[in-house]
Parts: sequence; structure tokens; C-alpha cells
Amino acid sequence: MTAPESVAVPVDELFGVDTFSKQVMRKRLPKPVYKSLLRTIELGEALDPQVADIVAATMKDWAVERGATNFTHWFQPLTGLTAEKHDSLVAPDGMGGVIYNFSGADLTQGEPDASSFPSGGLRATFEARGYTAWDPTSPAFLTRNGKATTLCIPTGFVSWTGVALDTKIPLLRSMDALSRQAMRILKFFGTDAGVTRVQTTVGPEQEYFLIDKEIFSRRPDLVTCERTLFGARPPKGQQLEDHYFGAIPARVLAFMADCEEELFRVGVPVKTRHNEVAPGQYEIAPLFEISHIASDHQMVLMEILRRVADRHGLKALLHEKPFAGVNGSGKHNNWSMATDDGVNLLDPRDDTHTNMQFLVFLCTVIRAVDLHADLIRASIAAAGNDHRLGANEAPPAIISIFLGEMLSDILTQIEQGLPNRTIKGGTIDLGALTMPQIPRHSGDRNRTSPFAFTGNKFEFRAVGSTASVAWPNTVINTIVAESLDAVATELEKAAGSNPTPAKIQSAVLTVLKRLLKEHKRVVFDGDGYSLDWHDEAERRGLPHFRESVDAFPVLKSKKTVELFKKYGVLTKSEVDSRHHIAVEKYVKQLVIEAETMVSIARTQILPAALRHQKLLAETITATEGAGVDCDDTVAELERIARMVGEVREGIDALEKASAFDGDDLMKHALHIRSDVRPAMARLRTSVDALEPRVAADLWPLPTYREMLFLK
Repeated sequence: MTAPESVAVPVDELFGVDTFSKQVMRKRLPKPVYKSLLRTIELGEALDPQVADIVAATMKDWAVERGATNFTHWFQPLTGLTAEKHDSLVAPDGMGGVIYNFSGADLTQGEPDASSFPSGGLRATFEARGYTAWDPTSPAFLTRNGKATTLCIPTGFVSWTGVALDTKIPLLRSMDALSRQAMRILKFFGTDAGVTRVQTTVGPEQEYFLIDKEIFSRRPDLVTCERTLFGARPPKGQQLEDHYFGAIPARVLAFMADCEEELFRVGVPVKTRHNEVAPGQYEIAPLFEISHIASDHQMVLMEILRRVADRHGLKALLHEKPFAGVNGSGKHNNWSMATDDGVNLLDPRDDTHTNMQFLVFLCTVIRAVDLHADLIRASIAAAGNDHRLGANEAPPAIISIFLGEMLSDILTQIEQGLPNRTIKGGTIDLGALTMPQIPRHSGDRNRTSPFAFTGNKFEFRAVGSTASVAWPNTVINTIVAESLDAVATELEKAAGSNPTPAKIQSAVLTVLKRLLKEHKRVVFDGDGYSLDWHDEAERRGLPHFRESVDAFPVLKSKKTVELFKKYGVLTKSEVDSRHHIAVEKYVKQLVIEAETMVSIARTQILPAALRHQKLLAETITATEGAGVDCDDTVAELERIARMVGEVREGIDALEKASAFDGDDLMKHALHIRSDVRPAMARLRTSVDALEPRVAADLWPLPTYREMLFLK
């Protein structure tokens, strides 16, 4: 028996080796410095400036020992991506050599050019000064790319005037806001002993496609837009349902293993990998982490997917809808609340009907989602996401909550009086003696729900696959903070200044009954894909923003601005900037797609179709010259000529529709929705109809069959 070619390093030896973790800090920092820094990380105390130089020197030594030559302040501007500027860790020593140099000032603050990042009108072009500020609660890590090893320091990004220009700072603010209000609920129930704060935790599942890199390079639409703008559907797509959870192809599995190794090295706790529904589609998911760390790690994960795919001769596509006719990709955002000593506040436990604290937190979230369903929908509004929301592959654009049979039954009991039972799941007997009975959950899952309770968390399924999870979680944290504030105030008032157990129970039941009466309309356990639900949702008064353009105005509404201002998450100007950037990105993305369509159709599709047309004409001439009837070929030539004419007309119509005169971004977005996108759809229909009729060796673009099935 031969030995395997290579033996993987055990994960427990690999995990976090390229992370300046608490374990590393405890070993290398002086004890007083470590304790001071730990208070900042775990208790939210202000960073002691006196420890910065010591931490910086220790971090530098650790990074250099591991091969680092540069450092960067790694931040997340409003592009939705990450940004970094690399500075050397060495400086001249004045004697013809160099020394390693990294000070506390280098660690805690940087100064990138803020004028080159989107600010949504917060900064003029000439106002270039911006600052990055170290986030000590998110571990520094090393990135390796060939010979380059870089120390990455997670930071926030602000303007010279202190305005948040990134996604991290509002997320941290929203976490603080929620913690303050959640602690009031714990105090009301007397369960706050030993708890200093309530964290929000997130576990985002990432879907993506993989295609061969060489094939990718021959698709200008994928290179430019990361989605196919043309492409006839192949005979086989996902209709056989044979890809989901199927055996992972060897090349893909090798890629996944390398990804996981890199992720483990930087402390990202990935848990699952599997084939998704569409051919060529896959998923990777981590374990839960505190929200801002999960957000940082999610950005790292997307970078690593792209980088490692390239090494394997593959291309990772994170777009929400790279291919028509098969499922698109999303990012399921699993969200919960937990105390800093590890208690999950959304864990219903066994006798849920007696767990009044859980029921309060549950109904508080229901209230938040009902009151702010429009803002939740706006938080995931994007051009790419419009291709999947509302289709039978993703949740509907109507925001509702799924609770399942057990919780729905308990809430019904509360409405009618005092809850006295919890439905149990029981067990399933498989009927085979060699197989054990398996426990059954007390409720099923509902994949059509955008905001589903799934055991001990809420799963927000509508986030786009390219999106940062920071912004949707900022919104969820803020609306839940507002709801916790309102509910805590009502409970405290109802129980009085000297609450007894009886008063507490009476106050809780009174508040829960009112919450359910006013907000249960947002709970829906049925089929979110059905048209009947659209009608029912309208009768219930639930908002339905079918497209992003409809949802964008919510971001700058008075209600939204006041919400973020009240809880110190965003100022009015910061809210307005995010609205501006969302609309601007939508417009720019679709303008690029429209121009790319015109270019491909005119310079690649038409020439190929005309060559095919010429071959048909030459075939007819030769066939008729031989005295053979070729009426079918003549009919085909006429059909091709007509279809070529339709493509020409489609190109001209799209160019005409794309013309827009004016600086009003929202008007431009509405024009794109009403004129440009329909013209794009018509041109695609014409080209896709032509593709199966043109000789394969003449068609200039790799087909869906090649892209989806060649691995």
C-alpha cells in the first residue's frame, strides 16, 4: 500500500497561525499590557495610548518572524470591497542598512487619500484627508501572495471631520446600540449578573460559481460585469436536481481544500462545503462569530476564494446572477444575540412556553421587522440582487418572518391567554433495525421565507452574494435596538419600581399580547413563492418593493434618518451618503452592462452571424449549381437574415435607450429601469435565439454548456 502524496497539516496546528490572536498576545505581551488590551477587546474600554507602542513592537516582531515585509491598514470603504495601502516595515538605519520599524502611531492611525473613495457627497474631490483607525477587537492577520507577506491591521475609515466613510464603524455603533437596550431586558428579568454586554453574532453562508479561467477570459461580459449578458440555455441545466449535495469534482475539491487551509491560517472558522443547486455552483459557510469579526472574515473569505481559484486555473464568480436559467447566488445571513458569557438569547430551550425572556426577545424582533421591513429590503437593494429576489430561487422581495409550528402555536396561546404547552418534535423511526431513531425538530424549515427562525437564530436569506454583510447587519442591529428600547421601556413601566415575579409575568404577557396584535401580520409560514402570498401581503399592508429602484428612497426617508440618529449609528449626512452611493452604483453598473452588450453584439455576435449567413448563401449557390433543390436552406438563410436584422435593431434601440441627459441619479436609475433594462432584455432575446442556429465553430463566445459543465 502506497502512502498518500501529501498529508495535510492538522487543523488544530494550522488554525490561526497567521493571526495576532489573544493566544499570541497572551504569550508575547507583558502581562499588564495584555490585560489592558483585553479590557478594550472584551469590555469595550477605551484603548490606553501608553500600550500602543508596546503592542506595535510585539506585533511587528511576530509578523517579521513569520516573513512579513510590509504592513497595511486594511479597511472597508463604501465601495463594498476592501482597501489597503502597503507600507514597508523597514527603514534606513543611517549606516547603509535597514532596521525594522513599526510604532504605536503606525498601528493606531493611518492617513489614506479619502477623495478617491465614494463618499456620497460627504467629501469634495479636493478634500483628500482621511484617517484609518485601528480596531483592536478584530485580530490583525497576515496575507501571503507569492513572496509577498503583509501584516493586515483591521481599521475603520473616517474623514478629517470624523464622518464614517466605511462599513465597519456604523456596524460597531449599531452593536453598541443593541447591547445597551438588550441589557435593559436582561436586567428586567434579573439575568444580567456577570454580563457586561450583549453581542450580535453572525454566520454568513457564501454561494459562488466556479468556471475555467481560460473560458472566463473569452467572455468579455464576465470579465467586465461578472455576469453573462448573452447565452442560450443548454439542454441540461439544473432540472435533473443532480448537482445539489452531489460528489464534489476533484479539481473543485482541491480548490476548496486550499481555500480552507488559507482561511484556517487567518482564523476564519469555516465549517461546511458542498455543491449548490445550479451546475458549477458551490457554497462555503463558517461558524458564528461576533458580527464585526464575522463581517471582516467574510470579506477575507471572498478575497481568498478569488485568489485561490486563480491559482487552480479557475475563476470564482460571486455575482448574484452570473447565468440566466439557473439559480443565482446569495449570502444567507444567520443572525442572533448572545451575552458575552455565551448565552444565546434566541435559544428557545425545551419548555419554550415558560421561557418568557426568549419570547420577549423573539417578539421584539418581530416588531422590528414589521416596523422596518422597508429598510430591511432597502439594505439589500442592488442591481445584481434584482435578478434573483422574487424568483423561485430566492426569497420574495416581500419581507416576512417564518417561525415554524412550535413557535407559532405558542404565540397563538399567548394571544388567547396563558401559554401552557410546547409542541415536541418527537422521533422518527426509520424502520430499519440497524439504524437509530432520530430526533425530529418541532418545526419544519421554509426556504421561501426571507427572514426565517431556524432553531436558535434568524436567517436573513435575501443578502446578495457580492455584498458585504456589514450594512444589512447594521440595519438589523439598529432596528432591533429601537424595538428593544421600546419594549424595555414598556416592561419597566408596567412592572413598576418594585417588581415582583407576579408583576413581571403580568407585564410580560400584557406586552407580548399587544406586540402580537400589532405586529403578527409580518409572520407568514406559507409558500413565499406563491402569487397568492403577494395578494395576501398586500391585504396585510406589508411593503413590496419589487426592484431596488423602488427601495432606494427608503434609505433617505425621514423615518430612516431619525432612527439612525437616535441610536448614534449614522448622522443624517452619513445616511444620505449611503443612499447616494447605492443609487450611483446601480446606475454605473447597468450603464457598464448596457455598453458591454452593445460592444459584444456589434463586434462579435454580428460578424459571426454574417459569416454563417455567407456560408449558407455559398452553400445555396453551390447546391443549386449542382441542380439539387435546397428550399430548406434558403428558408434557413432567410430566417438568419431576419434574426440578424433583429439584432441590429436591438443594438440601435439599446444605444438610443441608454442616452440620458442630466445629473439626477435617481431619475437616471428610474430611466434605466423603464427604458434601458427592457432594451437589454430584448437584445439578449434576439442574440440568444440566434446562438443555436449559428455554426458552433463560428460562435465567438463560450456557451453555457462549456461554462457550467467543463471542470
